[in-house]
Order: sequence, then C-alpha cells, then structure tokens
Amino acid sequence: MTTLLQVTGLTKQFAEHKVVDDIHFTLEEKTSTALIGPNGAGKTTTLSMLTGLLKPTAGSVRMLNGDVRSNIGFLPQYPQFHPWLSALEFTEMAARLNGITAKKAKLEAQKTLEFVGLGNAQHKKIATFSGGMKQRLGISQAIVHKPKLLLLDEPVSALDPVGRREVLDLLKGLQQETTILYSTHILNDAEEMTDQLLFLQDGKLVEQGTLREVRQRFDEQSYVVEFNNEEEARLFAGPTESVKGCYVYINILNEEPTMKELLHRLSICPYTIRKVERQTASLEEIFMKVAKKA
Repeated sequence: MTTLLQVTGLTKQFAEHKVVDDIHFTLEEKTSTALIGPNGAGKTTTLSMLTGLLKPTAGSVRMLNGDVRSNIGFLPQYPQFHPWLSALEFTEMAARLNGITAKKAKLEAQKTLEFVGLGNAQHKKIATFSGGMKQRLGISQAIVHKPKLLLLDEPVSALDPVGRREVLDLLKGLQQETTILYSTHILNDAEEMTDQLLFLQDGKLVEQGTLREVRQRFDEQSYVVEFNNEEEARLFAGPTESVKGCYVYINILNEEPTMKELLHRLSICPYTIRKVERQTASLEEIFMKVAKKA
C-alpha cells in the first residue's frame, strides 16, 4: 500500500487544556479508517485540523503526493444547506468552489448525484429532503471534485436505521475510489467497514491498528459449550465459568484453564456435548478494554 497522509505530533490546546495531544498516524491510499472515541475525545477537533479549518498548536499534516486542502472532501457532523437551492444547484456550486470550471461543473454534479442515489431528486429543493437524503447530498458535495481523501465527521449518527444503512452502503462503494477517514461513536458501523482503527480518549491516541490486530491484543479466547440441559452444563462448569441454561461460557486466559486443559476436559466429559463455539468480542467490548487500559 502507498501512504497518502502522514500526521505527526498533532496537538491542539485551548488555554491550559489539550483537546488533542501529540497524535501520530498515517493513512494508506484507498483504505477506510475509523476515528473512534466517546464524545469529547477530540475527534471533531482532529478532523478540523486535517481540513485546515482549525490551526494546530503543534505538529504537522502532510499529504505525500499533493497539497492537503486541494485534495480533500469534507462532510461536517452538522452540515448546513441552502434550502431554496435544488440538489443540482448545491452540488454544482460545490464543484465550482473546488476549482471545477463552469462548463464541467454541472456535468460532474449530475454524475455525482446519480452515484449517491439522488439522480431522480436532483431538481428538487433541499427543503423537501429527508435526513438521509441530506446526508447523501452532503457526501455529494464532498466528492464532486474527486478528492484523494474524504473526511466525514459522524456521518450516520443522526440518521434512522434505514438512512444509516443507505449511507453505509454508499460509503462502502466509495472505499474503492478514495481514502476515507471518518469519526464515529457507533462502534457497529466501524466494525462493518473499516481497515484501520484509531482510538481517541481525552485527546490521546491510545490504540491503533487493523481490527484484526486490535482483536489479537485485546480479545480473550472465549468459548461456549452447549450441553443437552442445564444440569449437565452446571456439572461440567468450573468455579470461574458461567452457566446460562444449557450453555457454559469459558475464557482461556494466560492463567488457568489453558486450552490444553479445556480440550482434555471435553474429551473425558461424560455428558453429551452438542456444540463448541469460539466467541469473538464486539468492538464495543474491545473499546471498553482499551479505555480501561488507557
């Protein structure tokens, strides 16, 4: 992979408070990165510095094959629209503001609106749009000039489940064309469409890596064993293992029990074992472990 963006020592301080504190990361071309953290972690401030809307106190943002500002598209958390304009007029205006000539701006706006699913609504006034349609329009203005990097601040947090699914599917399509960095506190979304995770807490980057790498560091080996009934499950379970109905839940830690011991217990078990499954922690559970570690 080719590195697109390099962030070094990025810091933002207001008075005595460091909202973003000396963070370092890189973004690879045509990947999707989730900036994860609770409200107040510094996600929006980080994105604002990357866009140039906010000047860093320290550190640098460097795009390795071009100027940052001319190669980004940005969708803020609360985008503002001119309700009296049509979707086409608004997107065409965004194209012109991003340096596309008047001759090409309308054509590019039409093509982009088709791509985001608003082709049939391009002449409708924005005032008539639903929340999901406005979010699609926001993405349209952010990508009409074909940026190398797309920055999205909580792109689905204000949407209903249907609108969220529509926008997530759209973003998955965009992953094939551009690099995406988006902030979110909805961890299921990050689990679904992310190549890299950046965990922010109190302005510090406390963990980063691919989902697989982060899982390897924080996900305990957990198994569930299914028996015929609850009585057999309770007879099999050890003192530190939980039982729910006919299921026994077992964590394999560095201490006891080891995987070898578990396999031995299963092999000599006098009861009927219906199923043994590996359990994978959700991203939310992993984030709680990351937060506790930090």
